[in-house]
Amino acid sequence: MDDLTIDRDAMGKLSKALAFICGADHPTTVALKTAAESGSKSDIAKARKLFLGLKPSDRQAAMAMLTD
Repeated sequence: MDDLTIDRDAMGKLSKALAFICGADHPTTVALKTAAESGSKSDIAKARKLFLGLKPSDRQAAMAMLTD
């Protein structure tokens, strides 16, 4: 999962999924939402790092919600 690439649209969807899984005020949820809105490289890098730092079960649950 280290080579995961997430586009802005997917980050917005992931932020909604993580709001359900982890809560709207979770740092990763906020970072993904910010990155989706701004599109800046630093915001995207921060969001990606935080997403990869989540528990594997939370990451998998969020990714599964994208495929539904």
